[in-house]
Amino acid sequence: MINQKKELNISYAGETKQLTKLEILKKLSPGTVLREGLNDILRGGVGALVVVSNPNSLNIFEGGFKVNCNFNSKRLAELAKMDGAIILSKDFKKIFYANTLLVPDRTIDSIETGTRHQAAERTAKQTGGLVIAVSERKRKITVYYGNLRYVLQNTEDLLRRATETLRILEKQKEVFDELFTNLNILEITGLVSVSDICTILQRMEMIKKMADIINEYLVELGKEGIIVRMRVREVTKGIGKQQELIIKDYFDNPVKIKDFFDNLSFEGLLDAENIAKLLFGELSETKIIPKGYRILSKINLNDNKIDNLITNFKDFEAIINADEEKLKKVLGNHTENFREELNKLKEQIMIGKKI
Repeated sequence: MINQKKELNISYAGETKQLTKLEILKKLSPGTVLREGLNDILRGGVGALVVVSNPNSLNIFEGGFKVNCNFNSKRLAELAKMDGAIILSKDFKKIFYANTLLVPDRTIDSIETGTRHQAAERTAKQTGGLVIAVSERKRKITVYYGNLRYVLQNTEDLLRRATETLRILEKQKEVFDELFTNLNILEITGLVSVSDICTILQRMEMIKKMADIINEYLVELGKEGIIVRMRVREVTKGIGKQQELIIKDYFDNPVKIKDFFDNLSFEGLLDAENIAKLLFGELSETKIIPKGYRILSKINLNDNKIDNLITNFKDFEAIINADEEKLKKVLGNHTENFREELNKLKEQIMIGKKI
């Protein structure tokens, strides 16, 4: 067996970072040179095995011949016409070897049936690295990374799914905007209930989870998904900040609440009654009062003054009903401006204006 590391002067010092699924998909998205090469292989009606080298892959292949040339899509497609695996550098910039034989441990479990895909899966599991198998018969590209197995999706199908999910996301945002306008009125009039907060947090989390699904599609779509990406950003703009302020208004441990929603499945998210019990331990109709962070952030007050108001008055209801003397102790010369801005904000909220 050739001593590949010595011949090619390959260095992996300090390489410990594991890639996420999204990072892998980004490297293989349409528009990248590697994806162009894989697509050229598919169009050529041949199969291929591509191994991205790492410290553990140096002794897992044998035979073949040294190429050691700069990578481009055409070279990859031409080399794939021969049997055996192609070995790439970790940054995809070099083709090290072609026509090699992969010799992973055959005792490693594989769900694949074809010899090419079995070799790819076992190699990925044994090395913890990235291996790509192109099937000429099924015309599919399968990615293996450690224990991860993923079949790259057709660009047209992905774009269709992303667009359909975006339409649903836009509908959810319309419902959220109505709930948000209603919450403004409820907070000003002191009529907020547990159900109101759970419903709006539920809707916010739905929007975030749906955006995450679309973003995964968009990572795999690469440049092909730029229009959808722009629209998703527009639809979800400000959602995270508003969710943060609402949680801060109604809970003493915001981090715990954020973790709760992050770990909640879509199925669990649909059960508003259960969410109310888990978060508040109260009946849905129970009245609750915000601290005031969200509404007060719409007024020309810095964070310190907002914190001082809430520290002194405890909640938003006490702040809006406070007399002039008590407010002056906290706001000083800013009291009159605060009153004017707060009254103006109330008027805007009561006529249903977006704030």
